[in-house]
Amino acid sequence: MTARHESVDAHRAAARQSLAIFVLTVSDSRSPADDRSGDRIVSLLSEAGHQLAGRAIVPDEASRIAACVTETAKLESVDAIVVAGGTGVAPRDVTPEAVEPLFTKSLAGFGELFRSLSFAEIGAAAMLSRATAGLIGDKPVFVLPGSTAAVKLAMEKLILPEIGHLVSLAARR
Repeated sequence: MTARHESVDAHRAAARQSLAIFVLTVSDSRSPADDRSGDRIVSLLSEAGHQLAGRAIVPDEASRIAACVTETAKLESVDAIVVAGGTGVAPRDVTPEAVEPLFTKSLAGFGELFRSLSFAEIGAAAMLSRATAGLIGDKPVFVLPGSTAAVKLAMEKLILPEIGHLVSLAARR
């Protein structure tokens, strides 16, 4: 193992192992009874030892999405936010437009890596995803496509392996 990998591993080992994460689903058609992507996120968080800080569903309306994310990011009881839905190119897909202006720091690598991993699974259609991530103050916010396959990919390959480390770094003063 190289010194660089040892350093990353040491940082991950020192990071908090259990976080409180808020899950927001953006959809005009989902309800708590049939929010499969939100359910998948919650299940994966729980399996990884994290806690659900709260959960909501809002319609594909930029002002409602931005308001929910803004208010949630202010809560001391929330360590991070995962948003699912509204990242495509259809006219009602406005989640990136609603959330990205709120970022105090962008995490461009998240979207790039997500699309790369997605390309390996679905091919050129991966370019239609506008998945994004950033910080609002010291809170990581991840914006994912709404499909259960996309949620699983992002959570297992990107978010869960790094979220404790990211929260620890973002909270340093």
